Amino acid sequence: MAFSCRQCGSCCMYLGDYIVIERQTGPFTFDCESVSTGTPFTAEVDEDKQTIFGDFSFPERNPAACRFLRPEGNLLRCTIHRDSPAQCKFYRCVVMRVSDVRGLLLGTVRGTLDLHSDDPGLRAVWEEVVRRRPKDDGKAEPWIAVFLQERGYRVD
Repeated sequence: MAFSCRQCGSCCMYLGDYIVIERQTGPFTFDCESVSTGTPFTAEVDEDKQTIFGDFSFPERNPAACRFLRPEGNLLRCTIHRDSPAQCKFYRCVVMRVSDVRGLLLGTVRGTLDLHSDDPGLRAVWEEVVRRRPKDDGKAEPWIAVFLQERGYRVD
């Protein structure tokens, strides 16, 4: 199933230490390093995001955020999406946390709408989710949340 980013920025709000800008090499180009892998890369701000990149108030107010994250309306957008490192390209956010009635975390649902859980009860219910959920991902996510809640799970 395809992953569709919501551009909420949650994944990047605490990645300020994961991508380091070594130096600026042009108005919108940077030599960077992906700290987790030690991999150098060149980042160029996407042409359609150069205007929002020019607003430095967001990174100043959010020093833990990735230096390339910027607000645009209600969205938080990666301004180097094309050149972002592998750790960013392969990341899939958690769209739901599933807990029991006491609040004990039993599993998570990623942006690809797949379950990550070792709980046998939740995994059994998830098999029914897979069989019955709407095929349209936009409709499936709210449907899944209601389906799980109706079966006694807490969904955040």
